[in-house]
Amino acid sequence: MTQTLLQADPDIHALIQEEHARQNNSLGLIASENHVSPAVLEALGSCLTDKYAEGYPGRRWYFGCEQVDQVEQIAIDRAKQIFGVAHANVQPHSGANANTAVFLACLKPGDKIMGMDLAHGGHLSHGMRINFSGKYFEVASYGVEEGSEVLDMDKIREQVLAERPKLLIAGASAYPRTIDFEAFGAIAKEAGCLLMADIAHIAGLVAAGLAPSPVGHADFITTTIHKTLRGPRGGMIMCTEEWAKKIDVAVFPGLQGGPLEHAIAAKAVCFKEALSGDFKTYQQQVIDNANTLASELTSRGWRLTSGGTDNHLMLLDLRSRMPETTGDTAANWLRDAEIVCNKNSIPFDPRPPMQTSGLRLGTPAITSRGMGTEEVKLIAESIDSILTSEGNESVIATAKGAIGALCAQFPIPTKQ
Repeated sequence: MTQTLLQADPDIHALIQEEHARQNNSLGLIASENHVSPAVLEALGSCLTDKYAEGYPGRRWYFGCEQVDQVEQIAIDRAKQIFGVAHANVQPHSGANANTAVFLACLKPGDKIMGMDLAHGGHLSHGMRINFSGKYFEVASYGVEEGSEVLDMDKIREQVLAERPKLLIAGASAYPRTIDFEAFGAIAKEAGCLLMADIAHIAGLVAAGLAPSPVGHADFITTTIHKTLRGPRGGMIMCTEEWAKKIDVAVFPGLQGGPLEHAIAAKAVCFKEALSGDFKTYQQQVIDNANTLASELTSRGWRLTSGGTDNHLMLLDLRSRMPETTGDTAANWLRDAEIVCNKNSIPFDPRPPMQTSGLRLGTPAITSRGMGTEEVKLIAESIDSILTSEGNESVIATAKGAIGALCAQFPIPTKQ
């Protein structure tokens, strides 16, 4: 029991070291990824992982929860302070779990939900056919307009009033523009339905006051912690006082057993970081870097869906310059140069999801490393040269050298 990881399991130790090197020596442009602080890593790897704590602070099934009760309550209180909400449940293991718990709290199997079409930027937990949400509930979807590639709230209102869902979902996984939560709230009220806002991607921007908040408009707010909020992998549900008890019961014992108290401690640490003045500076830089990347790519002739971005991500339409190249192929070329992103369908994409016509690019992780707009310009230049060369090995090698030098200058945060 006293062995180090290297002594106890050299295979896993070696793979962790390899992954650390991969992250350190490559650029993470996956919009849903970020780098946590050493303090978050320390909490995540603590002895709290040993403690079983089914229930909630002050109401546990197990004894010996005095410390974890305090840890979890601190996480709850900080979340409520950050977002200005009446109630927060910090136990969900993921964003999808958080969404599922909301469904359990307010819906019955067969009830109708309505969210953004997955093909237009929505998330699989908002009604994808083979997901839990699509199997147990009737699903209606709204999407972006074919010309503008943005949400038309007047048309969404018409759809919602026609469909009359029990739960309307506002939120996305690949939508680069501002979501009008106030308008969604008004539509839900008019239609007599509940509203869930999934802010997983933009939670950090909302926390910093740089994106509209759904508080006061939505009955439920769900999020992950590991994207722009820059915390450990996990989820959270916030809601009005009216739904607090039903949400808590839906999470435990409805959906989960014992919470991951080490992860909740790490959430608490990241929430404290989010309450600092530096956090807003970081989030503003995320937006500035995204705007710079968007403008640099656009100036080189690449088309971005909806014409740009209002947040931390963008979708590059490969057909604008390379109509025969799929997102899968392009992402592999970039990966060879240590630029890591993901293929992504674009609205009205003629290609199947495993190929796609687009790439999704995001700036949270590179911003956490300290990179600014000047570094982003170099990154855009590398992306453009690799794609336009159609993956030429010599061009990739040159870009890889430039990326390597950039990564060496801005190492990832490391646990002390």
